[in-house]
Amino acid sequence: MNKEITCPVDRTMTLINKKWSIQIIRDLFFGKKHFKEFKEGKDISNKVLSSCLADLEENGLIEKRVLNTKPVSTEYSLTEYGKSMNRIIYEIAMFTLEDDKDNGYNDETKEELKETFKKTLNIDD
Repeated sequence: MNKEITCPVDRTMTLINKKWSIQIIRDLFFGKKHFKEFKEGKDISNKVLSSCLADLEENGLIEKRVLNTKPVSTEYSLTEYGKSMNRIIYEIAMFTLEDDKDNGYNDETKEELKETFKKTLNIDD
């Protein structure tokens, strides 16, 4: 990461600057994932996903573990540093749930999603 960047927002954005970074971090809050699991429900190429995972690993947000299986498998998880993004992910979700008037969620669904994110992201009120 460029140490010359002085604005905290700019510094954070350099950590998560790739298109799929936030979604990957969000997915990892739900548990460890294998490469192919990140692709489920997303229109993302192997090349783009590999690049994004490498960038997140280089920035210390995720860690990669090669499993001694046949065939060899790779597992990704959040580092403690990556887990510290829990409030950022939560606030992004709440922005849409609470402030976007046309988000398509009814009140019951909104509350269920809020509770799911609170629990998964370890958010205390």
